[in-house]
Amino acid sequence: MKRKQLFLEVEEIMETYCVDCLVKETLRKEKGKTSAHRFCITQCTVGDKLKKYGKKLS
Repeated sequence: MKRKQLFLEVEEIMETYCVDCLVKETLRKEKGKTSAHRFCITQCTVGDKLKKYGKKLS
């Protein structure tokens, strides 16, 4: 897969799932930005998929 295509897919995934994510929004209000970010990276299935794309890019 080409680098530009990977970036477009990552952007599409983030726009589809992450922009209006209620879990992230709720965690930000209750526990703060760091906790919400940690959830996205470690527990969210979309975050896991984004990490795989990131590994392909590096």
